[in-house]
Amino acid sequence: MKDFSVSMALVDYIPVICFAVAAVILMRDLYNKMSKGAFALFAAGTIDIVCAGALKATYKLLYAAGACDFEALNAMFFPVQSIGFLLAGIGLLAMLCHNQGESAVLAVAPPVFSGTFVFVGLMVTGLGLMDVVLCVVAARMKKAWLIVFFVLSFICSLCMGYLSSQDFAQASMNWIAEGVNVVGQGALLAGVLLLHKNGLNDYQLKSGEAA
Repeated sequence: MKDFSVSMALVDYIPVICFAVAAVILMRDLYNKMSKGAFALFAAGTIDIVCAGALKATYKLLYAAGACDFEALNAMFFPVQSIGFLLAGIGLLAMLCHNQGESAVLAVAPPVFSGTFVFVGLMVTGLGLMDVVLCVVAARMKKAWLIVFFVLSFICSLCMGYLSSQDFAQASMNWIAEGVNVVGQGALLAGVLLLHKNGLNDYQLKSGEAA
């Protein structure tokens, strides 16, 4: 028996909104720095992530409100979001490795597994790639202090990976996970907002440039 509350479900929308805002800012600021393929991977990945997160929060809300137990929304969360993080991470990595106009790295969706370990691994890997690239960008812009936000975001993603193996039927574990997720996505959003404020849109990011 899952122990969800309406307040918990509503809090679950906060990291989704934080990530969505960060993704939109990055898409606007990095559009002229990415090849079409890299941008397509990043955009598709972030859309997957936002949709999966929003649907999972909606599942919790419907369940907590006693409307229905729409298990399909819960079951699709890990496959969709993990592949989304992987695509987004590859897209940002391609931005550093390929000049505008060059073809981006092709990503093949992994086969579907019944367990969550593989999906957690993909999520951590994808978000790790995103955070590493953003750290490199911050260093190139001579704003190395912003790296703290992206390191915190990645640490929280590692914590979420651990928490995903725990018993989420307990309300306490859900609240802990909600808090970690909010901090992680909030740190990502703060770092992206500060990059934007410091001129990421106008900064000329050259492939192969040393950090």
